[in-house]
Amino acid sequence: MFHNREGLPRLREKLQSKEPAIVAFLGGSITEGYGASEPDKTSWRALTETYFTSEYPEVRWTFVNAGVGGTNSSLGAHRLRSHTPLEEGIDLLLVEFAVNDSQHRARSEEGRAETIRGMEGILRQCRTLSPSADIAFLYSANEDNLAEAEPFFIAVHEEVAEHYGIPSVSFMRHARDWLDAGKGKWEEFAPDGVHPSDAGYALYAEALRGFLEHALGGSEETGRRVGSRELVLPAPLREDNYELADMLKATSLYDVQSMSWSDRPEPLVNWRYDAKHLASEEAGAEFSFEVYGRGAGLLLLCGLDTGIFEFSVNGEEYREYNPFDEWCLLFNRPVMALLASREQEVTLRIQVRNTTRKDERSIGNKLRVLRILRH
Repeated sequence: MFHNREGLPRLREKLQSKEPAIVAFLGGSITEGYGASEPDKTSWRALTETYFTSEYPEVRWTFVNAGVGGTNSSLGAHRLRSHTPLEEGIDLLLVEFAVNDSQHRARSEEGRAETIRGMEGILRQCRTLSPSADIAFLYSANEDNLAEAEPFFIAVHEEVAEHYGIPSVSFMRHARDWLDAGKGKWEEFAPDGVHPSDAGYALYAEALRGFLEHALGGSEETGRRVGSRELVLPAPLREDNYELADMLKATSLYDVQSMSWSDRPEPLVNWRYDAKHLASEEAGAEFSFEVYGRGAGLLLLCGLDTGIFEFSVNGEEYREYNPFDEWCLLFNRPVMALLASREQEVTLRIQVRNTTRKDERSIGNKLRVLRILRH
């Protein structure tokens, strides 16, 4: 059900001294609470908040919902600094990306590599910018990982957790045990095959509560003491992880031609934040941006009218990029487009221009730029 490893020693000592505590929830739509009747009351996140406030009423709690539907650990690493008060200091980071990593990637060596880049990047960012924080990985269920004896992407997440000695909790195994015991059917647990009902979320919260009771209570052996905890990060599993990832506002774009600022396109899903963006449907509309790092990209808003654009890195030949996918047929949503990757940190100057080309399913040539990404 869970691996305690180092446990939650820093949070435990803070709670014992009744100091204020900040908990950040980073993940996808299951962290947001999609499918719950009242996400801020009946999701696993909300039920966990209730657990903390009821078990430790003397503590002044702050909870940060950094769940964004449809996002995987790669985008999670890029938006971590923007969507949590990481640099101000948090006390617990709960990370839930197992389902979205499994849905958006192939079960391949590159799928494994990109998952490590994201999960390791999240962990190392947190350890560096908020060193007093404890971290735990959480693994939700879907039809694919329930069918696997050892789910591929959960195993990759576990590889990172084991390397850094952080705890992990498998909601998936708790759900599988519940199903195997004949206590209910998967269709009742997750009517759409992914997002739990209120009863399903309660089961997830139950699994997490069992771990929290073990890690925060009981004997001293349930977790290492803060004073004995090693602060030095081990060597990374991948040097190209997203430890330095960040997300910048589109106001940093320059040499902007034939583009204008637009408000939130409708219908827009998977984005509760400011959606003001630069947009154009004109061929030849263009802009540039510059970052220092190993990689650069854009966070786009894509929908039914999204077209194909071209980009050039440091004056190289322009290449085509088509961000249109099957979800664009249904609504607008954020889409991560990584455009450049280097082995070493360098200055990357990206030029982007719109074209008249489009995916055969698209009805337009729209280019919408929400954020700049770097890592």
